[in-house]
Amino acid sequence: MVLLSIAYCPPLSWFAAAARDLTLSPDRVIPSVVTLEACENYQKQSWRNRCRIMTANGPENLQVPVIHEGGTFRLPIREIKVDYTEPWHIRTERAISSAYESTPYFEYYKDELFGIFDSMPETLWSLDLALIDFFIRKTGLGVKFSYTETYARPSAAPAAEGKTFPDDLREAIHPKREDTVLDALGLKKPYYQVFARKYGFVGNLSVMDLLFSEGPDSILWLHSL
Repeated sequence: MVLLSIAYCPPLSWFAAAARDLTLSPDRVIPSVVTLEACENYQKQSWRNRCRIMTANGPENLQVPVIHEGGTFRLPIREIKVDYTEPWHIRTERAISSAYESTPYFEYYKDELFGIFDSMPETLWSLDLALIDFFIRKTGLGVKFSYTETYARPSAAPAAEGKTFPDDLREAIHPKREDTVLDALGLKKPYYQVFARKYGFVGNLSVMDLLFSEGPDSILWLHSL
């Protein structure tokens, strides 16, 4: 069982980790079981409220502004409210459209994705969960989520026998740290990207980069069948 923090339009390493224990065969599907950390305090400068996409000008971070009343680092993650005083969600939709309008599958998915932004969920927790659910469904991954009932202290224990990385990946998948999850899973490989001729392949972007490029074949990239 993998333990993850929530993330906003998560990076590919997050989804690859979530799909690690998924079993697919002609006669059955055994979902991967993932626990989401629901009892931590909010952490700034993490994937919880930001994602990275590929644009004509190179990689770009998109960020969800949150309300900072009382100091967000002391607030439980489920209580963090999204700040809609400025129309950031409209700017985000425009940025995503500009980046991905020429990809093969953008038109298939954009309306439902933008509908989540336009619904303006009150909390970061509800926004992130809605987006995670959307990407899980569209990539075709079989994942069952559970949630911590108390904060799980980080473990210093090494990976379990036969595994290439620990089950607790809350701190491993972070924009400010080296992320080796795709390497460990043998998934550090290219797929089609619109701007690859200009910049070369750029790895571990938001899962939307893969979905808009590969569509229903995204699952073939995220999980070795």
